[in-house]
Amino acid sequence: MANPIRIRAVYKVVDGQEIDTDIYLPHQDDTHSLHPVLINIHGGAFMLGSSEMVNPDQISDCLARGWIVVVPNHRLCPGVNVLEGPMQDCRDLLSWIYDGSLQKAIPDTNVDVDCDHVFAFGTSSGGHLALSLGFGVDRPVAGIYDMYGPCNFSHPFWTTPLPYVPHPDSLSKEIIDQVYGEKPVPIRGGVSLEGQRTAPGPPDMSDPRQAFAFSQISGGTVLKAIYPSEEYDQVDPLKNIDGKFPPTYIVHGQDDKMVPIDLSRDLLEELKRKGVKCDMTEIPGEGHTFAARMKAGSRTWELQRLGFDFLESLIER
Repeated sequence: MANPIRIRAVYKVVDGQEIDTDIYLPHQDDTHSLHPVLINIHGGAFMLGSSEMVNPDQISDCLARGWIVVVPNHRLCPGVNVLEGPMQDCRDLLSWIYDGSLQKAIPDTNVDVDCDHVFAFGTSSGGHLALSLGFGVDRPVAGIYDMYGPCNFSHPFWTTPLPYVPHPDSLSKEIIDQVYGEKPVPIRGGVSLEGQRTAPGPPDMSDPRQAFAFSQISGGTVLKAIYPSEEYDQVDPLKNIDGKFPPTYIVHGQDDKMVPIDLSRDLLEELKRKGVKCDMTEIPGEGHTFAARMKAGSRTWELQRLGFDFLESLIER
């Protein structure tokens, strides 16, 4: 596919800082037909990453389906907690789409926004943020595709150190103060945990934000870092599912050691218990953050596409 049309738009301003989103447009014609919207949220343990760090092949796949793809930045923890930062930003983006602002951001096109079919998708922490658009909002998304997103925060895994994750030799008070003291709170940070082409190579432990993030991941203290109040039920998708929760599809690697697949299996069971339309695909041989490494046309690629097929099945023809 030729390079897609990409437009940058600002969807909110906080403390004088513009928080922006990339908008990718499908092929334009003269029909003025309605186009569903996919919100594509990057991963990064809520502390790292940016809108540039998503899989371009997945974007192309969704554009070929005739969808508008919206890839937002959001404020990064720990300078703001996950509820008031990343979750609130993504929820404000959803309101921005619903109130007609997305349509206003693409005025000179023949692409009309279908606000009845706004979907959410994300990888890793982005999967959690996609799930967060199914609760705590006046109007949830029409469907969710969660790719190995964190949930079930009462599980003992979330306080278990991970010795196989890179970590700094030490974390000085100077580094900690620097990360917490960043003003404004950054919306782009360090590397992507997904290993995207835009950020190759190992983490740079001389970068305070990267050193801080990997210290929390390896030490089993991510939740405390992103939500110090420890009232995790407020931000745990598994604890906020009801019968009105949007249809949800989950994809997870069977060999994931960063977010164990059992957490997604628990989420699936809760969705079923509450009568939510849902399904899950387990990817053999894949660990965490495989979305960036997979090759279009591979077995993994075809299996993960089932999530987008699920969302497409929710569109009335």
